[in-house]
Amino acid sequence: MGLFDRRITATGTVAAILAGAMTVGASAEDKVTFGTNWLAQAEHGGYYQAVADGTYKKYGLDVTIKQGGPQAANRTLLLAGKIDFYMGGNMLQSLDSVKNNVPFVVVGAIFQKDPQVLIAHPDQGLEKFEDLAKLPTLFMGKDGYISYFQWMKVAYKGFKDEQYKPYTFNPAPFIADKRSAQQGYITSEPYQVEKQAGWKPKLFLLADNGFDTYSTTIETAQKLVDDKPELVQRFVDATMIGWYNYLYGDNKAANAAIKADNPDMSDDQIAYSIAKMKEYGIVESGEALTKGIGCMVDAQHKSFFDKMVSAKVVDPSVDYKKSFTAKFVCKGVGLDVKKKLAGG
Repeated sequence: MGLFDRRITATGTVAAILAGAMTVGASAEDKVTFGTNWLAQAEHGGYYQAVADGTYKKYGLDVTIKQGGPQAANRTLLLAGKIDFYMGGNMLQSLDSVKNNVPFVVVGAIFQKDPQVLIAHPDQGLEKFEDLAKLPTLFMGKDGYISYFQWMKVAYKGFKDEQYKPYTFNPAPFIADKRSAQQGYITSEPYQVEKQAGWKPKLFLLADNGFDTYSTTIETAQKLVDDKPELVQRFVDATMIGWYNYLYGDNKAANAAIKADNPDMSDDQIAYSIAKMKEYGIVESGEALTKGIGCMVDAQHKSFFDKMVSAKVVDPSVDYKKSFTAKFVCKGVGLDVKKKLAGG
């Protein structure tokens, strides 16, 4: 895939901008740069939507999306103050920031469930997550091996280091080996496997089997939270509304922007990703169902932290409470939009 780094600016009438600015109490549009952690895709859809349909502008924000990718270093740019918000992965990165005194904090979590999945062949008698321990081969990236696989070995009997083989982001070895499983995102790799192999793989979502981290987070500098909490609140609120509009409204302009940034992205892949996000409750499940997209609660953060400590992935001395703040979320922002668009 090619790496594209383009500025995306929303359009809107002056009247709409002024009306929106007055609504949120902003006197002028604040310039904000948001860095993603990978190439543009449906999993980033709410941000592109909020740019494309003018939601950010209505909240007094002039938002630029800086696309991530294999050679991007957007999280480093956050540390350098070159971008204002960053799309984090799961909470492990944020816990590591606390350990190393990096002044970042998570202010919202778009995904209630991490979309990490293990993909298996459909005809191998694999029905439960623990059945994967019977396979001789698990294709995983290095990050997966040192994180969720360490948890798997503690939480379930039978998983062992000998199963691990490096995943090279090519599904061919997995497709050729019936007695193997492969890592992936439930919104992405299963589509590619089915397309190449001609059969539907078995899917085992880690989040539904105890790996309960929040994911696709909104991360920013603690200084911005301290100095400009009102700006942070506007960005978070507008983003959540963008996600409801993306999932339930007209997302054509957002998808066009996604494909402009990442020309390798197809309409079929986007449609598949949106369908899987809805089917598995990736964005909307748990507290988010009643308190809004992006919601985070201490109990889930603590549950994940305790599991990672037990698996010796995270140092027990880390203060997990410093990795996030829930004061900007769980306020039901956007639920009215969903009700209007989807009837519930």
